[in-house]
Amino acid sequence: MGESNRLVYWIQRLSEIALLCWLGLLLLFDIAIAVTASYGPQFLSPVCGAYGIYAVWRRQRSRIRPFVILLALSFTASLAIGIVKDGGLPGFAETGSLLILTIGGLRWIEPIRNAVVFALASMVVLEASAGRTGQDDASLAGGFLLFVGWSVAAGVGAYLRFQLERRKEAVHSVRRSERLELARELHDLVAHHITGIVVQAQAARVVAEQKPEAVLPALDAIAGAGADALTSMRRLVSVLRAEDDAARTPGTRLADMRALVERFSAGGPKVAFEVGQGVSDDTLAPEVLTTLHRVLQESLTNVRRHAPGTAWVEAELRLAGPCVRLRVRNYGSAADSRVSGLGGGFGLVGMAERVEALGGRLYAGLTPQGAWEVLAELPVHGDTDASRLGG
Repeated sequence: MGESNRLVYWIQRLSEIALLCWLGLLLLFDIAIAVTASYGPQFLSPVCGAYGIYAVWRRQRSRIRPFVILLALSFTASLAIGIVKDGGLPGFAETGSLLILTIGGLRWIEPIRNAVVFALASMVVLEASAGRTGQDDASLAGGFLLFVGWSVAAGVGAYLRFQLERRKEAVHSVRRSERLELARELHDLVAHHITGIVVQAQAARVVAEQKPEAVLPALDAIAGAGADALTSMRRLVSVLRAEDDAARTPGTRLADMRALVERFSAGGPKVAFEVGQGVSDDTLAPEVLTTLHRVLQESLTNVRRHAPGTAWVEAELRLAGPCVRLRVRNYGSAADSRVSGLGGGFGLVGMAERVEALGGRLYAGLTPQGAWEVLAELPVHGDTDASRLGG
């Protein structure tokens, strides 16, 4: 996907390794305390800590089961130490693991009420571990410190959950907007086909009274128009349809794309727009042309918004077998690295939704030469996978 994504990947990996090493260091402290302690049950703390490290390591693959097991182990250890009444200390690695799992649980566990339940259970277990000391003053102080630590962890987890929900809602809103816009455009195309069918059917009825032999060609024309209408209707499956007052005039011709490039060049970086051989209004389906127009528009808008220092932009539209490819590159500015892949720009999320609805794909990222590139590839005739769309 690009150098920026690889950098993020390695930062995440190194952060995970550092976190596990930090917990391992705390586990060594727990082992040292258990070895030197005069009270026997203290060995339960490093046992819980060791499993806590395993639970943290596994949290990306399983959010709930390791968390539940660690909660049960920690609470059982607190009960065992309390029954023996020899006194003990809460495990450092055990406590750290519970706090980390609390953050992750509040952020990722679905539904959110389950995440809250696990967070509250974590607080109860942590407070129970504070009672291992067997001394009222020490238990009270330890309970207060553990509650402060849990409060910080719960606050971090809740904030990350809030950001995650905002992100989901924004992406959903953008995708819904693109689906509605696509539904409007396809509705217009289908209405055109249906109007043609009605007109030809009425003409065939008139002709049948005077020249019955001329009805057969008219029926063939009606059948062809009906097939075209069904092809467009298939693309409406799974696309939300709603009344909207938004008025848009998407480009349906190559001339509209050229006009868009000229307007952009007049007020921003110069754009070199090249249309390959064989690409014309007749070779591309209308819905494909409108989608290419929107992708070009979004790409140029992102250049102006996120890369104001761009020296020049290169755009090309070419045929590639049964597909048509639109490639937009901007040079002379690295600011677009903030829009990493499809995750950083909601406009690109919407474009990906539109392109994929027509059976295509959208790529956005850095090229080996350091340019920011948006590449859209669509079937020339807008063919879609009926099983994927549910039609």
